Amino acid sequence: MVREPHHERLGAICVALSVSARCGQRFAGAPGYNRRVLDAYPVSAICRYLKELLESDLRLSNMWVEGEITNLSRSQRGHVYFTLKEGAYQLRCVMFQRQHRGMPLESGAQVLTHGNLNFYAERGDVQIIVDFVQPAGVGARQAEFERLKTKLEAEGLFDEARKRALPEFPMRIGVVTSPSGAVFHDICDVLTRRWPLAEVVLAPTPVQGAEAVDGVANGIRRLNEDGAIDVIIVARGGGSAEELWTFNEETVARAIYGSVVPVVSAIGHETDNTIADYVADVRAATPSAAAETVAPERVQVSRNVEAMAGALLFGARSRIDSGAAGLQQSGQRLRAGLPDVARHRERLASSLRHALSAVQRAVERRDERVRGWSNQLRSLDPRATLARGYAVVQLRDGKQAVTSVSQVKGRAKLDVHVKDGKFPAEVSRQYGF
Repeated sequence: MVREPHHERLGAICVALSVSARCGQRFAGAPGYNRRVLDAYPVSAICRYLKELLESDLRLSNMWVEGEITNLSRSQRGHVYFTLKEGAYQLRCVMFQRQHRGMPLESGAQVLTHGNLNFYAERGDVQIIVDFVQPAGVGARQAEFERLKTKLEAEGLFDEARKRALPEFPMRIGVVTSPSGAVFHDICDVLTRRWPLAEVVLAPTPVQGAEAVDGVANGIRRLNEDGAIDVIIVARGGGSAEELWTFNEETVARAIYGSVVPVVSAIGHETDNTIADYVADVRAATPSAAAETVAPERVQVSRNVEAMAGALLFGARSRIDSGAAGLQQSGQRLRAGLPDVARHRERLASSLRHALSAVQRAVERRDERVRGWSNQLRSLDPRATLARGYAVVQLRDGKQAVTSVSQVKGRAKLDVHVKDGKFPAEVSRQYGF
């Protein structure tokens, strides 16, 4: 869910607190309240009521407050205490050592702080528990981005050491994006051209709006639960910072971090940066670039296989030639070292012929295996199938291949692909079961 960070000024908060404190009618249900002729409220009841009132207000549990730092001090434990001031209004603040982490705080500085309002009953004080500070003027949305980025980075979600390599030859590729935009079609076009052996599995979700955050996170989880997905692409086209904000939400970041399948982020354009990009195993500049990143180029793979087969054949022949030469040299040494006896010479010649015959048979068997591999590679080429007289029939709307009569409706418009091009066709009557 896209959530606008609260950016309140001190005056508005202080006025709201004074109004809440005057609402005494609700004290009647407070623990320890004893109604007498003269209404007297125990201090503990007042304190518990104020604490419950403030901490139950969601607006005060996740808010940004702007003001000037005054009364700055540091404890021996590393906690920082200060007051935010705006005109005649003031709020006490505390920033614990684990959140402080060296953030620059100076008296007189105008800052934007994030935290939650807390009532410290033992002293009767209202204070902000601060977890992030930015100089004023940055803007609440950018400040929220920096706060979450700093938080997740400290937790190790961006560590390069945890990021995984993508599979070399993926067979099932998951895509988390909108089913109605051009992004999914662009990804499918690239994958069809580069690596048609892979199956594309779409986890449809809105990519902006109130349902986008949960939709993207649930899409990642569903693809993980599939159990057979090799890599996931989380993609969205370009847009404004507000439109891309879904991918700056903590829910989406933790879903990517929790994925057991490698994740490639492709959000917006190359100049756009989101929290999802930092958490993902690989960041791609565009959705089309993400498809190129996860899939090998089939033509290049075919060339590599042919090159390896040629190298294997060359190596086998070299070893065979070397072995034959060694046999010949051994024969010559034997002939030189043995008495010149015709019977021994004939036996040696026969042994040499058998050895060469065996070597030749081995070469022929390896040649046959290499030719078999080459034939298998050629049989995978779709153009060879079309050249044998086959055709591929697609529904013109949606480009879906027709594999069953049940897909064809009456008057359906088709495209028939043959070896030298394609031509249109139309179904003349209703088919079905």
